[in-house]
Amino acid sequence: MTRKFLAAGAVLAMMALAACETVEGAGRDLQTAGEVVQTESMEAQAGM
Repeated sequence: MTRKFLAAGAVLAMMALAACETVEGAGRDLQTAGEVVQTESMEAQAGM
């Protein structure tokens, strides 16, 4: 019984770590997209 709990805990810990990596990557992607939008809007304002 204890082995099952340890195995389940290990699996849950791995899933949590994988989710953190996914969220971190998504955050970097959103940050990059925001920087592109900001740069484009600055260029558009400068051209007016």
